[in-house]
Amino acid sequence: MRTLQRVLAVGALAAPLVLGCAGLASAQEGLEANYGTGQFVANENGAGIADANSAVTSDGAQHTNYWIWADDSGVSGAFTGAGATWQNG
Repeated sequence: MRTLQRVLAVGALAAPLVLGCAGLASAQEGLEANYGTGQFVANENGAGIADANSAVTSDGAQHTNYWIWADDSGVSGAFTGAGATWQNG
């Protein structure tokens, strides 16, 4: 049962990465620069994920980073995000 809980936790923690990849795949044409890095772990101590990404497009810029950890004592995490948009021509 514990293994199943960890598999479910890792699946839930990986969802933001899947959504981020879908967003990159649907990007519009034009100026664009992206950077992303992430990691995850699932072992006998718990399960966790961390991610940082930045993007600049013709519409604006954004940066986010977060981490989430789940173990026997509960779930904890943090998120930071910033962005700006601008008018074109």
